[in-house]
Amino acid sequence: MDSLAEIRKRRTSLGLSLGELARAVGRSDATISRIERGQIRPSYELVQKILSYLEEVESHASPPLRSGDVMKRDVTTVDGISLVGEAARVMEKGGFSQLPVVESGRVTGAVSESTLLRALAQPNGRRVRVRDVQEEAYPQVGEDFPADLLASILTRYPAVLVLNRGELRGIVTRIDLIRGLRGTPLRRTSHGPATGGN
Repeated sequence: MDSLAEIRKRRTSLGLSLGELARAVGRSDATISRIERGQIRPSYELVQKILSYLEEVESHASPPLRSGDVMKRDVTTVDGISLVGEAARVMEKGGFSQLPVVESGRVTGAVSESTLLRALAQPNGRRVRVRDVQEEAYPQVGEDFPADLLASILTRYPAVLVLNRGELRGIVTRIDLIRGLRGTPLRRTSHGPATGGN
C-alpha cells in the first residue's frame, strides 16, 4: 500500500514520536517501527486507524485555508467613468486579464480582456466609458471564506473579490488559489491577508 510509505514521513513532519503514534492506535513502538520500515503488513483496519489519527493531528497543526490566506491584497481597479482606452492601458501595463470596476469606492462590475476587445473593435470604442461596457461584478466573499470552496466558484468566474464590511480587501484568481492550495508561497494566518498584486 502506497499509504504505508508515507506514514513515517507524515509522522515526523508533525513532530510525533513513535511512542505517541503507537499509544494513539493501541500498538507497541516496535510494531509501528516495523510497519514504517515495511517489515510487517498491517491489517486494513490498523492502517485506517493510523491514517485517521495522522489526519486529525494534521488538521490541528495546519488550520484550514481561508480566502484571506490566498488573496492578493493590492488590487488594481478601474473607475467606471474611465474611458475604455484607459482601462486597456492599465490592463496592458499591469499584465492583468481582468479588472474590478469601482465607483465611489463601491464595486460595480468588472472588465476582462474579452470585454475590452469587443469595445475597442467598435468605432470610437476608446471613447466609451467603462461603466457602459462592464460585466457583472465577480463573486464576493469575506476573508474567512474557506479557500477550498473557492475552487468551484473559480471554475465559472475568472476571479473572486474579497471584501470586509463592504471594503475591497483583495482578489483571488485561479493561479492564486492553485498556489495557495499547493502551499507555495503562502503566508498562513488566522485572519490576515497575503500581499501582492492582481
